[in-house]
Amino acid sequence: MTTPNTPASHEPATLEQDPIEGIVPKIPLVIPLVGGVLIFLLAFIAVSMA
Repeated sequence: MTTPNTPASHEPATLEQDPIEGIVPKIPLVIPLVGGVLIFLLAFIAVSMA
């Protein structure tokens, strides 16, 4: 007995999540934190050079 031929699917069995879609929800938290760190570092450099 033979098994019936099933056409091979070209799509993956599970859809992979786009890496960008994983990062986008974190943007409202990350941008202010990075901005705060950048301002602190720039102030530290200005004070140390003065």
